[in-house]
Amino acid sequence: MSKKSFYEKCYAVLRKVPRGRVTTYKEIAKALDSKAYRAVGTAMNKNPYAPKVPCHRVVNSDGKVGKFASGERKKIRLLTEEGVEIKNGRIDLGKFRYRF
Repeated sequence: MSKKSFYEKCYAVLRKVPRGRVTTYKEIAKALDSKAYRAVGTAMNKNPYAPKVPCHRVVNSDGKVGKFASGERKKIRLLTEEGVEIKNGRIDLGKFRYRF
C-alpha cells in the first residue's frame, strides 16, 4: 500500500470545498495537521487535476484572492461564476469560507 504524498493529501482535502465557497492555504494545512502553508500553495500551483480539484477556491487568510497558475483574472472569473462575491480584491471569509 502506497502512502499519499503531501500534495495528494492537499487535493483530497480541497475536493471537499463546494462551489460558491472558499478555503485558505492555512485551513488546508490545518486540516492536514501541518503548518506548511506555503507547501499547500505550491501544491495548488502544481495541481494536475484542475478543475476537478478546484484550486481556484483557495485564497489568502486575509481574504485576498491570491495567485493562480492561470492568472488572477481567471481565478476571479471562476469564483464569480460560482457566486463568490469579490470586492476590492477581497472575499468576505465570514460569508464564503468553508470550514473543515
